[in-house]
Amino acid sequence: MPGLPLSPTSPYKEERAMEGEPRQVLITARFDPEWIARWQARWPMLQFALHPTRHPERIPREIWREVEILYTFSTLPPPEWVPRLRWVQLHSAGADHVLEHPLFQSEVLFTTASGVHAITMAEYVFAMVLAWFHRVPRMLEWQARAEWPPDRERWPLFVPEELWGKTLGIVGYGSIGRQVARLAKAFGMRVLAMQRGNERRDRGFVFPGTGDPEGILPDRYYAPAELHALLAESDVVVIAVPLTPETRGMFDEAAFRAMKRTAFLVNIARGPICQEAALVRALQEGWIAGAALDVFEQEPLPSDHPLWRLPNVLISPHVAGFTPHYDVRAAQIFEENLDRYMRGEPLWNVVDKTRGY
Repeated sequence: MPGLPLSPTSPYKEERAMEGEPRQVLITARFDPEWIARWQARWPMLQFALHPTRHPERIPREIWREVEILYTFSTLPPPEWVPRLRWVQLHSAGADHVLEHPLFQSEVLFTTASGVHAITMAEYVFAMVLAWFHRVPRMLEWQARAEWPPDRERWPLFVPEELWGKTLGIVGYGSIGRQVARLAKAFGMRVLAMQRGNERRDRGFVFPGTGDPEGILPDRYYAPAELHALLAESDVVVIAVPLTPETRGMFDEAAFRAMKRTAFLVNIARGPICQEAALVRALQEGWIAGAALDVFEQEPLPSDHPLWRLPNVLISPHVAGFTPHYDVRAAQIFEENLDRYMRGEPLWNVVDKTRGY
Protein backbone atom coordinates (compact mmCIF):
# COMPACT_ATOMS: atom_id res chain seq x y z
CA MET A 1 0.00 0.00 0.00
CA PRO A 2 1.31 3.47 -0.75
CA GLY A 3 2.43 5.93 1.84
CA LEU A 4 0.62 8.87 3.39
CA PRO A 5 -1.65 10.88 1.08
CA LEU A 6 -0.81 14.33 -0.16
CA SER A 7 -3.51 16.92 -0.37
CA PRO A 8 -4.43 17.40 -4.04
CA THR A 9 -4.57 21.13 -3.37
CA SER A 10 -2.59 23.35 -1.06
CA PRO A 11 -2.50 27.14 -0.64
CA TYR A 12 0.81 27.21 -2.53
CA LYS A 13 -0.48 25.10 -5.42
CA GLU A 14 -3.70 27.13 -5.70
CA GLU A 15 -1.71 30.37 -5.61
CA ARG A 16 0.61 29.22 -8.39
CA ALA A 17 -2.29 27.90 -10.46
CA MET A 18 -4.08 31.27 -10.25
CA GLU A 19 -0.90 33.07 -11.25
CA GLY A 20 -0.43 30.68 -14.17
CA GLU A 21 3.17 30.09 -13.15
CA PRO A 22 4.79 26.70 -13.71
CA ARG A 23 5.66 24.70 -10.63
CA GLN A 24 9.34 23.95 -10.22
CA VAL A 25 10.90 20.47 -10.19
CA LEU A 26 14.65 20.32 -9.55
CA ILE A 27 16.64 17.19 -10.43
CA THR A 28 20.24 16.85 -9.22
CA ALA A 29 20.79 13.25 -10.36
CA ARG A 30 22.24 12.47 -13.80
CA PHE A 31 19.13 11.54 -15.75
CA ASP A 32 18.91 11.01 -19.49
CA PRO A 33 17.41 14.24 -20.91
CA GLU A 34 14.83 12.09 -22.72
CA TRP A 35 13.17 11.40 -19.37
CA ILE A 36 13.01 15.13 -18.64
CA ALA A 37 11.47 15.80 -22.05
CA ARG A 38 8.94 13.01 -21.50
CA TRP A 39 7.85 14.44 -18.16
CA GLN A 40 7.76 18.00 -19.45
CA ALA A 41 5.43 16.93 -22.26
CA ARG A 42 3.21 14.98 -19.86
CA TRP A 43 3.01 17.72 -17.21
CA PRO A 44 3.35 21.11 -18.97
CA MET A 45 2.33 22.87 -15.76
CA LEU A 46 5.64 21.72 -14.26
CA GLN A 47 9.01 23.21 -15.10
CA PHE A 48 11.91 20.75 -14.84
CA ALA A 49 15.45 21.92 -14.13
CA LEU A 50 18.41 19.53 -14.33
CA HIS A 51 21.45 20.44 -12.19
CA PRO A 52 23.61 17.32 -11.64
CA THR A 53 25.64 18.12 -8.52
CA ARG A 54 26.07 16.98 -4.94
CA HIS A 55 26.82 20.53 -3.76
CA PRO A 56 23.68 22.59 -3.03
CA GLU A 57 25.66 25.85 -3.02
CA ARG A 58 26.42 25.33 -6.73
CA ILE A 59 22.73 25.72 -7.59
CA PRO A 60 21.55 29.35 -7.80
CA ARG A 61 19.63 30.43 -4.72
CA GLU A 62 16.77 31.77 -6.85
CA ILE A 63 16.18 28.23 -8.15
CA TRP A 64 16.04 26.83 -4.61
CA ARG A 65 13.47 29.47 -3.61
CA GLU A 66 11.03 28.27 -6.27
CA VAL A 67 11.43 24.48 -5.97
CA GLU A 68 8.32 22.48 -5.06
CA ILE A 69 9.68 18.99 -5.88
CA LEU A 70 13.30 17.88 -5.50
CA TYR A 71 14.79 14.70 -6.96
CA THR A 72 18.23 14.00 -5.50
CA PHE A 73 20.61 11.55 -3.92
CA SER A 74 21.95 13.79 -1.18
CA THR A 75 21.94 17.37 -2.49
CA LEU A 76 19.86 18.85 0.31
CA PRO A 77 19.80 22.60 1.05
CA PRO A 78 19.06 24.20 4.43
CA PRO A 79 15.28 24.38 5.00
CA GLU A 80 15.31 28.17 4.85
CA TRP A 81 16.50 28.05 1.22
CA VAL A 82 13.39 26.17 0.04
CA PRO A 83 10.22 27.81 1.40
CA ARG A 84 8.07 26.20 -1.32
CA LEU A 85 9.52 22.67 -1.17
CA ARG A 86 6.89 20.00 -0.49
CA TRP A 87 8.44 16.69 -1.53
CA VAL A 88 11.89 15.12 -1.90
CA GLN A 89 12.25 11.94 -3.96
CA LEU A 90 15.57 10.26 -3.16
CA HIS A 91 17.58 8.55 -5.90
CA SER A 92 18.55 5.90 -3.33
CA ALA A 93 16.62 2.95 -1.94
CA GLY A 94 17.53 3.93 1.62
CA ALA A 95 17.45 7.16 3.59
CA ASP A 96 20.14 6.49 6.21
CA HIS A 97 22.51 9.03 4.60
CA VAL A 98 20.07 11.95 5.10
CA LEU A 99 18.58 11.17 8.51
CA GLU A 100 20.55 13.85 10.32
CA HIS A 101 19.98 16.61 7.76
CA PRO A 102 17.79 19.51 8.96
CA LEU A 103 15.65 19.28 5.83
CA PHE A 104 14.81 15.65 6.60
CA GLN A 105 13.78 16.72 10.08
CA SER A 106 11.40 19.34 8.66
CA GLU A 107 7.83 18.78 7.47
CA VAL A 108 8.94 18.09 3.89
CA LEU A 109 7.83 14.65 2.65
CA PHE A 110 10.61 12.21 1.71
CA THR A 111 10.24 9.16 -0.51
CA THR A 112 12.86 6.65 -1.67
CA ALA A 113 13.60 4.49 -4.70
CA SER A 114 13.03 1.33 -2.68
CA GLY A 115 12.71 -1.59 -5.09
CA VAL A 116 15.17 -0.14 -7.60
CA HIS A 117 17.83 -2.79 -7.10
CA ALA A 118 15.85 -5.67 -5.60
CA ILE A 119 16.41 -7.76 -8.74
CA THR A 120 20.17 -7.39 -8.96
CA MET A 121 20.74 -7.70 -5.21
CA ALA A 122 18.71 -10.89 -5.00
CA GLU A 123 20.76 -12.28 -7.88
CA TYR A 124 23.95 -11.28 -6.04
CA VAL A 125 22.75 -13.23 -3.00
CA PHE A 126 22.36 -16.39 -5.02
CA ALA A 127 25.60 -15.82 -6.92
CA MET A 128 27.36 -15.92 -3.54
CA VAL A 129 25.27 -18.76 -2.09
CA LEU A 130 25.74 -20.97 -5.14
CA ALA A 131 29.44 -20.16 -5.30
CA TRP A 132 29.83 -21.20 -1.66
CA PHE A 133 27.84 -24.42 -1.73
CA HIS A 134 29.15 -25.49 -5.14
CA ARG A 135 32.80 -24.90 -4.17
CA VAL A 136 33.56 -22.24 -6.77
CA PRO A 137 36.33 -20.58 -4.70
CA ARG A 138 38.09 -23.96 -4.45
CA MET A 139 37.71 -24.49 -8.19
CA LEU A 140 39.35 -21.13 -8.80
CA GLU A 141 42.25 -22.06 -6.51
CA TRP A 142 42.96 -25.22 -8.52
CA GLN A 143 42.54 -23.32 -11.78
CA ALA A 144 45.05 -20.69 -10.65
CA ARG A 145 47.56 -23.51 -10.04
CA ALA A 146 46.73 -25.08 -13.41
CA GLU A 147 46.24 -28.39 -11.63
CA TRP A 148 43.75 -31.21 -12.06
CA PRO A 149 43.16 -32.97 -8.72
CA PRO A 150 43.72 -36.72 -8.43
CA ASP A 151 40.56 -38.78 -8.87
CA ARG A 152 40.54 -39.81 -5.20
CA GLU A 153 40.42 -36.14 -4.18
CA ARG A 154 37.84 -34.79 -6.60
CA TRP A 155 34.82 -35.97 -4.58
CA PRO A 156 35.89 -34.68 -1.14
CA LEU A 157 37.13 -31.43 -2.66
CA PHE A 158 34.21 -30.60 -4.91
CA VAL A 159 31.06 -32.46 -3.92
CA PRO A 160 28.48 -29.65 -3.51
CA GLU A 161 25.63 -29.06 -1.13
CA GLU A 162 22.28 -28.65 -2.86
CA LEU A 163 20.07 -25.71 -1.98
CA TRP A 164 16.95 -27.85 -2.36
CA GLY A 165 15.49 -28.41 1.10
CA LYS A 166 17.77 -25.93 2.88
CA THR A 167 16.31 -23.17 5.05
CA LEU A 168 16.90 -19.53 4.14
CA GLY A 169 16.41 -16.92 6.84
CA ILE A 170 15.80 -13.38 5.58
CA VAL A 171 16.38 -10.66 8.15
CA GLY A 172 14.37 -7.74 6.81
CA TYR A 173 11.47 -8.53 4.48
CA GLY A 174 11.39 -5.44 2.29
CA SER A 175 11.67 -5.25 -1.49
CA ILE A 176 15.08 -6.97 -1.59
CA GLY A 177 14.17 -9.66 0.92
CA ARG A 178 11.00 -10.45 -1.00
CA GLN A 179 12.88 -10.90 -4.28
CA VAL A 180 15.38 -13.14 -2.46
CA ALA A 181 12.43 -15.22 -1.24
CA ARG A 182 11.06 -15.46 -4.77
CA LEU A 183 14.33 -16.90 -6.07
CA ALA A 184 14.74 -19.13 -3.03
CA LYS A 185 11.43 -20.82 -3.71
CA ALA A 186 12.58 -21.56 -7.26
CA PHE A 187 15.53 -23.42 -5.71
CA GLY A 188 13.21 -25.43 -3.46
CA MET A 189 14.25 -23.72 -0.25
CA ARG A 190 12.26 -23.21 2.91
CA VAL A 191 11.95 -19.48 3.64
CA LEU A 192 11.83 -17.76 7.02
CA ALA A 193 11.37 -13.99 7.25
CA MET A 194 11.89 -11.48 10.04
CA GLN A 195 9.62 -8.46 9.78
CA ARG A 196 8.30 -5.75 12.05
CA GLY A 197 4.51 -5.67 12.47
CA ASN A 198 1.76 -7.90 11.15
CA GLU A 199 1.21 -6.36 7.69
CA ARG A 200 2.38 -9.05 5.27
CA ARG A 201 1.72 -7.17 2.03
CA ASP A 202 4.49 -5.15 0.45
CA ARG A 203 3.83 -1.49 1.26
CA GLY A 204 6.40 -0.15 -1.22
CA PHE A 205 6.75 0.14 -4.97
CA VAL A 206 6.91 -3.24 -6.73
CA PHE A 207 7.99 -3.83 -10.32
CA PRO A 208 5.61 -6.26 -12.06
CA GLY A 209 6.60 -9.91 -11.77
CA THR A 210 9.01 -9.36 -8.89
CA GLY A 211 9.07 -9.84 -5.15
CA ASP A 212 6.27 -11.09 -2.96
CA PRO A 213 3.54 -8.41 -3.07
CA GLU A 214 1.09 -10.35 -0.89
CA GLY A 215 3.64 -11.75 1.53
CA ILE A 216 2.73 -15.38 0.91
CA LEU A 217 6.16 -16.90 0.23
CA PRO A 218 7.65 -17.29 3.74
CA ASP A 219 6.95 -20.57 5.48
CA ARG A 220 7.07 -18.67 8.76
CA TYR A 221 7.40 -15.09 9.95
CA TYR A 222 9.40 -13.94 12.97
CA ALA A 223 9.25 -10.69 14.92
CA PRO A 224 12.52 -8.82 15.58
CA ALA A 225 12.51 -10.12 19.16
CA GLU A 226 12.60 -13.66 17.72
CA LEU A 227 15.75 -13.09 15.63
CA HIS A 228 17.79 -15.77 17.41
CA ALA A 229 15.08 -18.37 16.82
CA LEU A 230 15.17 -17.62 13.08
CA LEU A 231 18.97 -17.81 13.07
CA ALA A 232 18.99 -21.17 14.82
CA GLU A 233 16.87 -22.71 12.04
CA SER A 234 18.61 -21.20 9.02
CA ASP A 235 21.23 -22.76 6.75
CA VAL A 236 21.65 -19.45 4.95
CA VAL A 237 21.08 -16.05 6.59
CA VAL A 238 20.60 -12.92 4.47
CA ILE A 239 20.82 -9.52 6.14
CA ALA A 240 18.53 -7.08 4.32
CA VAL A 241 17.36 -4.65 7.02
CA PRO A 242 17.88 -0.88 6.77
CA LEU A 243 20.46 0.69 9.06
CA THR A 244 18.64 2.36 11.95
CA PRO A 245 19.45 2.87 15.63
CA GLU A 246 17.54 -0.37 16.30
CA THR A 247 19.42 -2.47 13.74
CA ARG A 248 22.91 -1.07 14.35
CA GLY A 249 24.95 -3.88 15.88
CA MET A 250 22.02 -6.33 15.95
CA PHE A 251 24.35 -9.10 14.73
CA ASP A 252 26.48 -9.36 17.85
CA GLU A 253 28.25 -12.29 19.50
CA ALA A 254 24.98 -13.71 20.79
CA ALA A 255 23.44 -13.61 17.31
CA PHE A 256 26.40 -15.37 15.70
CA ARG A 257 26.44 -18.01 18.43
CA ALA A 258 22.73 -18.62 17.78
CA MET A 259 23.47 -19.59 14.17
CA LYS A 260 24.26 -23.10 12.97
CA ARG A 261 27.96 -23.92 12.73
CA THR A 262 27.25 -24.90 9.12
CA ALA A 263 25.42 -21.65 8.30
CA PHE A 264 26.43 -19.22 5.56
CA LEU A 265 25.87 -15.49 6.10
CA VAL A 266 25.26 -12.89 3.37
CA ASN A 267 25.29 -9.19 4.28
CA ILE A 268 23.93 -6.92 1.54
CA ALA A 269 22.55 -4.28 3.92
CA ARG A 270 24.99 -2.05 5.81
CA GLY A 271 28.24 -2.91 7.54
CA PRO A 272 27.40 -1.54 11.01
CA ILE A 273 24.48 -3.95 11.34
CA CYS A 274 27.17 -6.52 12.18
CA GLN A 275 29.54 -6.00 15.07
CA GLU A 276 32.62 -6.64 12.99
CA ALA A 277 34.87 -7.89 15.78
CA ALA A 278 32.26 -10.51 16.69
CA LEU A 279 31.87 -11.43 13.01
CA VAL A 280 35.61 -11.97 12.58
CA ARG A 281 35.73 -14.13 15.66
CA ALA A 282 32.69 -16.15 14.52
CA LEU A 283 34.42 -16.87 11.21
CA GLN A 284 37.82 -17.60 12.74
CA GLU A 285 36.52 -19.88 15.48
CA GLY A 286 33.91 -21.71 13.42
CA TRP A 287 30.73 -20.44 15.03
CA ILE A 288 29.50 -20.14 11.43
CA ALA A 289 30.85 -21.78 8.28
CA GLY A 290 31.37 -18.77 6.06
CA ALA A 291 30.13 -15.41 4.82
CA ALA A 292 29.71 -13.26 1.74
CA LEU A 293 30.19 -9.61 2.66
CA ASP A 294 29.43 -6.65 0.42
CA VAL A 295 29.35 -3.98 3.15
CA PHE A 296 31.60 -3.10 6.06
CA GLU A 297 31.87 -0.80 9.06
CA GLN A 298 34.67 1.10 7.29
CA GLU A 299 34.70 1.46 3.52
CA PRO A 300 37.00 0.99 1.71
CA LEU A 301 37.88 -2.01 3.85
CA PRO A 302 41.43 -1.37 5.16
CA SER A 303 44.09 -3.55 3.57
CA ASP A 304 45.19 -4.84 6.97
CA HIS A 305 41.70 -5.92 8.02
CA PRO A 306 41.58 -9.60 9.06
CA LEU A 307 38.53 -10.27 6.88
CA TRP A 308 40.73 -10.10 3.76
CA ARG A 309 42.74 -13.10 4.91
CA LEU A 310 39.99 -15.43 6.03
CA PRO A 311 39.56 -18.41 3.66
CA ASN A 312 35.85 -18.75 4.45
CA VAL A 313 34.88 -15.23 3.37
CA LEU A 314 33.81 -13.90 -0.04
CA ILE A 315 34.37 -10.13 -0.23
CA SER A 316 32.95 -7.65 -2.74
CA PRO A 317 33.48 -3.85 -2.65
CA HIS A 318 29.90 -2.68 -1.98
CA VAL A 319 28.66 -3.54 -5.47
CA ALA A 320 25.68 -5.84 -4.82
CA GLY A 321 23.28 -3.10 -5.88
CA PHE A 322 25.04 -2.27 -9.14
CA THR A 323 22.89 -2.68 -12.23
CA PRO A 324 22.96 -1.03 -15.68
CA HIS A 325 19.19 -0.59 -15.26
CA TYR A 326 19.38 1.50 -12.07
CA ASP A 327 18.64 4.92 -13.57
CA VAL A 328 15.80 3.63 -15.73
CA ARG A 329 14.13 1.89 -12.81
CA ALA A 330 14.65 4.91 -10.55
CA ALA A 331 13.07 7.11 -13.22
CA GLN A 332 10.09 4.75 -13.44
CA ILE A 333 9.56 4.95 -9.68
CA PHE A 334 9.77 8.75 -9.78
CA GLU A 335 7.36 8.92 -12.70
CA GLU A 336 4.82 6.78 -10.85
CA ASN A 337 5.16 8.93 -7.74
CA LEU A 338 5.01 12.14 -9.74
CA ASP A 339 1.76 10.99 -11.34
CA ARG A 340 0.36 10.22 -7.89
CA TYR A 341 1.53 13.57 -6.54
CA MET A 342 -0.15 15.49 -9.35
CA ARG A 343 -3.39 13.60 -8.73
CA GLY A 344 -3.21 14.11 -4.97
CA GLU A 345 -2.88 10.38 -4.30
CA PRO A 346 -0.69 8.59 -1.73
CA LEU A 347 2.95 8.20 -2.75
CA TRP A 348 5.03 5.03 -2.78
CA ASN A 349 7.99 4.53 -0.43
CA VAL A 350 7.26 7.35 2.00
CA VAL A 351 9.98 7.45 4.67
CA ASP A 352 8.72 7.05 8.24
CA LYS A 353 10.82 9.72 9.90
CA THR A 354 10.43 8.15 13.34
CA ARG A 355 11.96 4.87 12.09
CA GLY A 356 14.33 6.23 9.49
CA TYR A 357 13.11 4.11 6.57
